[in-house]
Amino acid sequence: MAWFEFRSLYKDGTTMPSKYDPELRQRALRMLAEARPEHESLTAACRHVGGLLGVSPETLRVWQRRYDIDTGAKPGTSIDMAQENRRLRREVSELRKANEVLKAASVGLSDKRCVGSGGFHS
Repeated sequence: MAWFEFRSLYKDGTTMPSKYDPELRQRALRMLAEARPEHESLTAACRHVGGLLGVSPETLRVWQRRYDIDTGAKPGTSIDMAQENRRLRREVSELRKANEVLKAASVGLSDKRCVGSGGFHS
């Protein structure tokens, strides 16, 4: 997933619907990069660009933060890594459940063999 397609991820790995299209995100971040030197802070630049585009300054700040992380400019977990982590956690959870089922089945089979043969063997 590209940085401009970022959407918040639910725990199940799906994304929440976005009211902003990727083109607007790209344009907003380009405008923010251009406006940044003219303003004393990122917050001021976000207010300026947000006012022009009808996007909240906080939304722009989050987009900028996500862009910085995904491009490696700042430390953090990229979107791709977060999705992979979620996928792997689901897979581990499923494997643990399957392992518990197999353990229970093997204990049940072991008990049946002992009872069926007339008792425990030494």
